[in-house]
Amino acid sequence: MSAPSPTPTEKGILQFLEICDSFYPVDAVEASVEQQRHWYDALCARFDRPLPPDMIFADGMVQRIPIRRYRPRKISTRTVLLYLHGGGFVVGSLESHHAICAEIADFAGAELVSVDYRLAPEYRWPAQTDDGFAVLKHLLSADNKVVLIGDSAGGNLAAGLALRARDEELPGIVGQVLIYPALGGGLDTGSYVEMAEAPGLTTADVAYYREIVQAPADNSIAAPLNVSSAAGLPPAFITAAYFDPLRDDSRQYAARLADAGVEVWFREEPQMVHAWLRARHMSDGARDGFRAVCEAVRHFAAT
Repeated sequence: MSAPSPTPTEKGILQFLEICDSFYPVDAVEASVEQQRHWYDALCARFDRPLPPDMIFADGMVQRIPIRRYRPRKISTRTVLLYLHGGGFVVGSLESHHAICAEIADFAGAELVSVDYRLAPEYRWPAQTDDGFAVLKHLLSADNKVVLIGDSAGGNLAAGLALRARDEELPGIVGQVLIYPALGGGLDTGSYVEMAEAPGLTTADVAYYREIVQAPADNSIAAPLNVSSAAGLPPAFITAAYFDPLRDDSRQYAARLADAGVEVWFREEPQMVHAWLRARHMSDGARDGFRAVCEAVRHFAAT
């Protein structure tokens, strides 16, 4: 007899999950990639919000990579925020995280650049990290300081970009903000077992996304938990959701950074599930968690 599925009790997040299930079936990964993207786009549109007042945004290109730049009404720092969206490397776009990016930029008083990196299975790893790195180098070449931000698969990319920049001795990254990141933990241990049937993301889903992107598990850029040394990385803010198979990736990576002498803030949302960013306007826990993310971004951007 299997154990009951772990479920939060906060009313707002339960309502969020109910809405998500009406747009995105629990067995979505069994559908075609085209169907998954259609469902995901509709889901993100359901939680769309008007942008902050006087927010300016414009699409552009860095080399061949589409980007979107956000400029809030008040800019208080020259530091640029670089956002990598989630979606398992399979779904997601500039549109899926549009309001999230605008709200972070507005709170931090900083310009934000969102990256429309190539998706799997049309493009396997390392296309995703290469696209992010090209945009990062472009920003750093203009003598900017940069804060890396990413959620889920985007958190994986952001952590990997911090490692790549360190290894190539590229200065200028002043912080990394990792939101329920996928960092390459073992699927047969810890939260991957305890939260295998968590609402919003299952361990089987994680296995599917890993298989489709085909990133090498022994490569620390693809799986930052496998890095031999975390020394010399930029300061980090890492937030995990308790009801998430990826939870222990965050716990372990925060510990790795701290052991290496890297300044790290770790926060775990006790009532949150994976992808709670979209619930930030209907769940008290998500609202608090999002504010903590924005405060961390603003802190790094001011340094």
